[in-house]
Amino acid sequence: MNGPEKRVAVVTGGSRGLGLALTSALVTDGWTVVVDGRDPDDLAAAIAGIPGPGEAVPVPGDVSDPAHRGRIRDRVAALGRLDVLVNNASVLGPSPQPALVDYPLDVLRTVYEVNVVAPLALVQTLAPLLTDGAAVVNITSDAAVEGYEGWGGYGSSKAALEQLSQILAAEHPQWRVYWVDPGDMNTRMHQEAFPGEDISDRPDPETSVPGVVALITGSLPSGRYQARSVAG
Repeated sequence: MNGPEKRVAVVTGGSRGLGLALTSALVTDGWTVVVDGRDPDDLAAAIAGIPGPGEAVPVPGDVSDPAHRGRIRDRVAALGRLDVLVNNASVLGPSPQPALVDYPLDVLRTVYEVNVVAPLALVQTLAPLLTDGAAVVNITSDAAVEGYEGWGGYGSSKAALEQLSQILAAEHPQWRVYWVDPGDMNTRMHQEAFPGEDISDRPDPETSVPGVVALITGSLPSGRYQARSVAG
């Protein structure tokens, strides 16, 4: 993508699940990844064992916090470029998830703040550093397009993120903007969505990583993709 130059990515929500799996793959492939997570200790422990030749640069904090986004910007600015932004961090909302008529509106506002407003805010913050041809990857869900009972809060926030992504792609043709459904995964968030159920039959998040990497390193046009359907 950038020849022999250093490749720089930002991955939010990188202390576990898909974010950690993607960070590991990129660092192993030589990328410098500025990675965030809410808990400093969890983030440090998660990235400690990732082998080189790249580097994981931790910036702990909450992506919905403007000061934290500023710290991410400062780390990226010190690296001099940004080739990929992956908005992966998100929150589920209450567990178990309530029906919409019972959904606490203060919690719904928090879900939208993290899942919709924060990704756009991070794009705004990092836009001056994004190179021509850079990829903006917004991690979404099939709940954004399907009317699953009980998924009204999370699903509608991801639907909003998808529409935001479509407009961003139209407004910035110099970037590749992808909204990516990673599929069901055996992660803590997915377990929280199904409390008390055995979700061990779901694929590990590593199975969704090759498709995301293929989008990042390839030349597919902006659009909505299912990670496991993208050919490397």
